[in-house]
Amino acid sequence: MSNSAAGIFRRVNDTVYWTGAVIACVALVLVSAVIPWAVYTRYILNSASSWPEPMAVLLTVGITFIGSANCYRQRIHMNMTVGTNLLPPLLRRASLFLSEILMGVIAIFMVIWGLRLVRTTWDNSVDEFPWLSVGITYLPIVVSGAMMLLFVIERLTIGPPPRDGADAHVPAE
Repeated sequence: MSNSAAGIFRRVNDTVYWTGAVIACVALVLVSAVIPWAVYTRYILNSASSWPEPMAVLLTVGITFIGSANCYRQRIHMNMTVGTNLLPPLLRRASLFLSEILMGVIAIFMVIWGLRLVRTTWDNSVDEFPWLSVGITYLPIVVSGAMMLLFVIERLTIGPPPRDGADAHVPAE
């Protein structure tokens, strides 16, 4: 991949990463507003709203899937490196390559089967939100899988994103 193409691809992935971060953060803020509303209506008004709990669950699903894709890109997800750190350099690189390939397979699985799940459930509605398709609630699986696949391709073609300490949320190595 040429330097200009690599630069464009890196900027696209940076945009996907930051868009995902904003979406996850907005969802987290909304969860933080919805739960107190549920408590307020139940214990102060003595008339519990039916929508806050399912809304919080749906938002949490979005946070989890989109956030996990972002964590994967920055390698700040939970992982076990004890075994690979004990390997000689050549085997360590081979295990990292195999790990990326397996992650790509998982990402493709998420996209394909996630799309099937979305299509299958599209005509159903969420009980508490009759206007909301169940298929839409499964879209974070597809989006997360597509994001992870992009990040796997990034790692395999142009390498991981730089960890120069410029991003306060990512520890510099």
